Amino acid sequence: MIKRMIIMLIVIGLILGGIFGFQAFKNRMIAAYLANLKAPPQTVSTITAAASPWQTTLQSIGSFNAVEGANLSAQVQGIVQKIGFEDGQDVKKGDLIVQLLADQQIATLEQYKATMANAQIAYDRDSKLIKANTIAQSQVDSDLATWKAAQAQVASQQALIDQYSIRAPFDGHLGIRLVSLGQYLSAGTAVVTLQSLDPIQFDFSMPQQALSQLKVGQAVTATVDAYGNQTFDGKITAISPLVDTQSRNITIRATFPNADRKLLPGMFGNITVVVGEPKEYISLPQTAVTINPYGNVVYVVTDKGNGADGKPQLVANQKFVSTGQARGDQISVTKGLNAGEVVVTSGQLKLNNGSPVIINNEVQPSNDPNANPANPN
Repeated sequence: MIKRMIIMLIVIGLILGGIFGFQAFKNRMIAAYLANLKAPPQTVSTITAAASPWQTTLQSIGSFNAVEGANLSAQVQGIVQKIGFEDGQDVKKGDLIVQLLADQQIATLEQYKATMANAQIAYDRDSKLIKANTIAQSQVDSDLATWKAAQAQVASQQALIDQYSIRAPFDGHLGIRLVSLGQYLSAGTAVVTLQSLDPIQFDFSMPQQALSQLKVGQAVTATVDAYGNQTFDGKITAISPLVDTQSRNITIRATFPNADRKLLPGMFGNITVVVGEPKEYISLPQTAVTINPYGNVVYVVTDKGNGADGKPQLVANQKFVSTGQARGDQISVTKGLNAGEVVVTSGQLKLNNGSPVIINNEVQPSNDPNANPANPN
């Protein structure tokens, strides 16, 4: 009985040993096969890294506003008697915009002028009589006071009449009129907008950390969606002396010449502030840089010499780089890459460190330093 059990155990041991041995042999064969199996080359596009001048800039957004701008309105109530402008007209300071009916006020002015003239006659007459000592000095003084009071009354009435005339307070460009002849206007009712368009201002904000890089007279450029890639040149004309306590931002004002009146108050724009002198940096298409949790990576292609088939063996290896500013489709590399190195610009998703590659540069990603996002409108 014991002998049979021993024989059975030996048989079972041989069977299990054979199974485990075969499995180990199979695993060794698979591992050897995989070790000798080479990944097929991946097709990528490349660019040779080269240095180019980069101008350091600060970016912000803001809106345009007129140096002088106002919605013109009447100081007093009245009926529109005359409209002295056309829609979109240019006017000079003092030009009549709207005249309100002021017949009653003018008649009262004439009455006050007559009273003033009479008071002057009385004063002139008594001034002669005082020399002959025929009247008291107090009478002359009273005549003078009456005359001056009449003058003040005339001036006050004239000032009131002037309020019935709405005039341009500065040179500018009128908008669309909001009133009609015969219309009754309440005090403060807007009749038209007047905007001074040349030059025009642009207000924007910057973090307080940028204050040391900003100064009055500094060059700026602006773009607006209405004109695509067209840029407008201006200069910083004022920097606020107050930092916002909530955002810690500072307000800056730039002024732009606007003779062609393309820029209008209220337009939203992007502004670029030129800072310092240009510097040389390696420039790459933004598609060449891969961002991962450990840092920014590029793939650099190196030539390992000719293989057994006589063809060059190209391999892509990772390099960590430090990047700087972006412009258009390009990004600057400040550290980790040398000019002359061949960098992969597309196809990185298929690569691992040491992957063999084939270069095909028939199609390249965009590399325009002045590119702007397409206008969705």
